[in-house]
Amino acid sequence: MTVNSCPNCQSERYVKSGVIKNRQRYRCKDCNYYFTVNKVGKKIDDYYVNKALQLYLEGLTYREIERILGVSHVSVLNWVKKYKIKRPNNSNYHPTYQILNASELAVFFANSENIKGSGVVVTELGDKYMLIKWERFRD
Repeated sequence: MTVNSCPNCQSERYVKSGVIKNRQRYRCKDCNYYFTVNKVGKKIDDYYVNKALQLYLEGLTYREIERILGVSHVSVLNWVKKYKIKRPNNSNYHPTYQILNASELAVFFANSENIKGSGVVVTELGDKYMLIKWERFRD
């Protein structure tokens, strides 16, 4: 891990100043601020962040997204808050979803009764596809 500048004043003038919890400590020569290098956290690929937010907007719950993508429901909640995602208010329906491969998806769409009177969204999910289906509103 490398230090580029003081997190307090952004000065590049700093010196080593001991070790705390097996991490190098530094002291800024300009503002006398003591700091350590931040730990590098586990970064989740942007593909999964994007996919989780799409699924959230389609009406799936945090736990459903967790089961599908394998990322923590807390992470999904944090992404929704971070990017200020607002789901359209509509409590009259809850979508159902299926994970299908390409041939199963073709069979599903071959039968027109499967999609009659409903809305369907298909999204790529790695080497499979997620089909999200909900009943259309009758005006």
